[in-house]
Amino acid sequence: MQKNIFVIVIAGLLWAMGVTYGAMAQTTAPYPVRPIRMLVPFAPGGATDIIARILEPRLSQKLGQQVVVDNRSGAAGNIAVEIVATAAPDGHTLLVGNISTNSINPLLFAKNMSVNALKDLAGVTQLVAIPNFVLGSPKVPANTLKEAMEYARSRNGQLNYGAPLGSYSHLDMLALTQRAGVRMVHLPTKGAGETLTNLIRGDSHIQVSNVASNIGPVRSGQIKAYAVTSDQRIADAPSVPTMAEAGFAGIGSLNWNGIFAPAKTPRAAVDKVFRDSIAAMKELEAEGLLVKRQLPLALSASAKEFDDFVQAESRRWDKIIRDNKVTIQ
Repeated sequence: MQKNIFVIVIAGLLWAMGVTYGAMAQTTAPYPVRPIRMLVPFAPGGATDIIARILEPRLSQKLGQQVVVDNRSGAAGNIAVEIVATAAPDGHTLLVGNISTNSINPLLFAKNMSVNALKDLAGVTQLVAIPNFVLGSPKVPANTLKEAMEYARSRNGQLNYGAPLGSYSHLDMLALTQRAGVRMVHLPTKGAGETLTNLIRGDSHIQVSNVASNIGPVRSGQIKAYAVTSDQRIADAPSVPTMAEAGFAGIGSLNWNGIFAPAKTPRAAVDKVFRDSIAAMKELEAEGLLVKRQLPLALSASAKEFDDFVQAESRRWDKIIRDNKVTIQ
C-alpha cells in the first residue's frame, strides 16, 4: 500500500514538473511561434493596403512565420483597431495603422469606442509618410487651387468633397475651405477607392487624397492635381505646385503609416517586429519598390520614438478639430 502511494506521489510530482516545464517552454519559445495576422483597417487598393501587401512577403521571410494581411474595413478604421487592441498581447496580431486610425480617431470617436488607440495600442515603427494631393474633378473648370476655391465660392455650398468621415483628408479639407472662406459639403466615403471613383465620376468636386492612390489618374488626366502637401514638388508630378506655392502655406498633412501591436505585447516581440520591419522596408526602398508606388520611407529610430510621434500628432490634430468644431455623432 505504501509503495503504491509512493508511486502515485512520484507520478504526481513528475506530472506537475512536466506541466510547469511545458508552460515555461511555451512562454520562453522564440517569437513568433505561429503565423502573424496583420490587419489593415481599410478596403483593398488604398495606400495602407498597398504598404501592408508589399511588406508582407519580406516580413514573413525575416520573422520566419507567415504574415497574413487581413482587410477589416468599416467604422472609419475603428473595427480593425478594436480587434487588435483586444487581441492577445503576444505579437501575433498586428495593425498597419495610419494618421487617421491612430492619431485622429481616438479624439473623434472616443465616446463611440470601447478602446482607445492611443492607450491600448503600442507603436512599433513608422513605415512611410505619403504626401497628399488637392484634387479636382474633370468637371470643375479650374486649373489652379485658387481658381478651384473661387469656383467653389461662386457655387456657395453646392460642391462636394469626398473623404472618409473624420479622416485626415476630411480635416485637411475643413482647414482648406476655412482658410479660403469657402463652404462645401462633405460626402462621406469608405476609403481611397470610393473617394477616387466619386471624383472621376463628378459626384465629388474637390478633395484631398494621398499621392500613392491617385498618381495614376493624375498622370492619365482623369483627375486634376492642384497642389501637393510635401515641402517640395514630387518627381513624378513636377508641374504640381506645393501648397505654399499654390498660396495655402501651412495647410495639409502627410499620410503616415506604421505598425502597431496590443499595448501589453512583450518588449522582446515588439523589438523583433521593429528590427525586421526596418530591415524589410530598407530592402524594399533599395530595390526601388517604394519609390515606384509613391511611398516615401519614414522609419522610426525606436518603438518609443514612434509612440511619442503618434502622441504629438494627436495633440496637433486635437487643435484642428477644436478650431473647426468637428464632432462625430
